[in-house]
Amino acid sequence: MNGPAVVSIYGFEMARTFRTIVQSIVSPVLTTSLYFVVFGSAIGSRMTEVHGVPYGAFIVPGLIMLSILTESISNSSLGIYFPKFTGTIYEILSAPISAVEIVMGFVGAAATKSMMIGTIILATASLFVPLQIVHPFWMVVVMVIMSVAFSLFGFILGVWADGFEKLSFVPVLIITPLTFLGGSFYSIDMLPPFWHTVTLFNPVVYIISLFRWSFFGTADVSVGVSLAMTLLFIAGCLGFITWIFKTGYKLKS
Repeated sequence: MNGPAVVSIYGFEMARTFRTIVQSIVSPVLTTSLYFVVFGSAIGSRMTEVHGVPYGAFIVPGLIMLSILTESISNSSLGIYFPKFTGTIYEILSAPISAVEIVMGFVGAAATKSMMIGTIILATASLFVPLQIVHPFWMVVVMVIMSVAFSLFGFILGVWADGFEKLSFVPVLIITPLTFLGGSFYSIDMLPPFWHTVTLFNPVVYIISLFRWSFFGTADVSVGVSLAMTLLFIAGCLGFITWIFKTGYKLKS
């Protein structure tokens, strides 16, 4: 294991975050506050509880997961895209560092940033609503898993994209709608039977359900099924990244 190389990539990517501290931290806090004003106050005044949980607290896991998914994909995709854009990717590929170590550096930094944002949003949410986390250990575990999973997905997106338009296409037009339709601000049990079945084809449902279980001990989908779907997603991403480095897809051309 080439530790110094991994640390170098990781440190470089983390330094980029602190150069844009306002955009990286203040923006999510303001966005979260607005969500609580709009959803927590306007809708919460009409729908007081969901599964016995106050509505203001119920939407917290969805808000955190929405930010983690967005930040993980954005940070990881930009991290690998810029070396491609500037041509420095060839220096990384020619260095005595393996594909595993390259992925560890980029994905590790993106996941760390996402965890930081998720923690800040959790602290911000606690100012608006009282939170009592039933499974704190599993909450942290799920946050780590989700941050890594979507950082891996973002890495794939960054390799695939050959322009800034493609970088924003998937998060804006696919991931964000799936998150909003995945039970971020409601329980899928509230949907009619047909739409409930359709929603189960949305992979984000399992992620949010698993995370919400760690908070309140209740879930829309079985914890075992949610965890299995999440691990399957990670395995798929790892398999695709392995193929990318074996073939040099959009890395060496």
